Amino acid sequence: MKFLTFTGETPAEALKKAQQECGENAFVMSTKQIKKKSINSPALYEIVVALDESNEPKEQSSPSLQKPETKESKKPVRGEDVLLNISEAAKQISQIAQVSTPSATTNSFLHTKEKSTQMPLEELGQIKQEINKLADKIKLIQEMFWDEKAPMRGNLAIPPEFSQIYKLAGQSGMSKEHLSTIMRLTLEHMPNRMKSSSETIKRYFQVLLRKMIPVRLESAIVKGQQKIMMFVGPTGVGKTTTLAKLAARYSYLCQQRYKVGIITLDTYRIGAVEQLFQYAKMMRLPVEDVVDINDFENAVRSLGHCDIILIDTVGSSQYDREKLTKLDNFLKHTDAQIDVNLFLSAGTKLEDLKEIYKNFSFLNIDTLIFTKFDETKVFGNIFSLIYDIDKPVSYFSVGQEVPDDLRVASSEYLVECMLDGFKKDSCGKSSQ
Repeated sequence: MKFLTFTGETPAEALKKAQQECGENAFVMSTKQIKKKSINSPALYEIVVALDESNEPKEQSSPSLQKPETKESKKPVRGEDVLLNISEAAKQISQIAQVSTPSATTNSFLHTKEKSTQMPLEELGQIKQEINKLADKIKLIQEMFWDEKAPMRGNLAIPPEFSQIYKLAGQSGMSKEHLSTIMRLTLEHMPNRMKSSSETIKRYFQVLLRKMIPVRLESAIVKGQQKIMMFVGPTGVGKTTTLAKLAARYSYLCQQRYKVGIITLDTYRIGAVEQLFQYAKMMRLPVEDVVDINDFENAVRSLGHCDIILIDTVGSSQYDREKLTKLDNFLKHTDAQIDVNLFLSAGTKLEDLKEIYKNFSFLNIDTLIFTKFDETKVFGNIFSLIYDIDKPVSYFSVGQEVPDDLRVASSEYLVECMLDGFKKDSCGKSSQ
């Protein structure tokens, strides 16, 4: 058995040299960093391989290095390629021995339907040992690649055990600034005993995120008091459909049924008016259409017997100051106490969400309602907006069905969507 040492500025570079020199007839014995990166010099990694010169290995009979790419292909060796090569070696071992290992990294490769000749127990034990060694080397290389990319994370010292949650949070659409802040808080306050398990780290991270999301809980309306809600927001965010869901919720689905009335200020779009009148007719709810401020006062008085009044408004670009000013005039020329709810689409980019809120904020926004959860895969933008402006969120619209696809907002459900993806029937179901 002959041992050879190869070095490179990255683990991938050192492994590539070993591949080119030794081909298929070699085993990776150890991988380590022998010099850290400095201002004046790159990092240096060392890989030791064992070369059995006495026997030529049969095809797919041992965990070996993969053949290097040809010069013509000029394909760079990446960390993912290295891990794939080693995982393939684990697969080769398992196909021979038909054994399994507790290593999570190699579990997916240790099931095969092919039958092989029974092997002596001693030889089988040796193969199991090789698989365990291989799993350790995979973990070591993963950690080195994680450390190598530290500058890309703003030089924040994040242990490899945090790599899963860091990746999930980064892919969620959360701002990089918030991600860095939250990771730093997690590292500072998480007990050391919890830092060795990626699952424990994820649960801790989820709890921390939930505490950073302000939510307005749905409360019962005091008898004799009236609640008036005005819905504002850009065009096409689903205000009218969500109003219908809320109207059905308050009048039929809540434990206490309320008398609900509807006012529409959106007289510009004939289709929207017809849609709202149709919803009101189906639910047997009174509806008033309003053109000017005097009409608005009269409409509020005519619905004085209602517990809840829902006000639909015309969709407006955040840059259309004329329409926004008209909405402001409705609010200023009434003695009624009105909650202003800003509607935002979940699929809107974070920078656009900030711009929309900024231009609507002079209406004294009370709470946020997010729609179209079913039309996006990232939800960190919602978190970052709420965290930045510190305004509570009250409802999530998660689909087109009236009245079913509406949820009372909860921090648990938003964090679940951020880290695990959108599922309409997941834990937030009880909040409906």
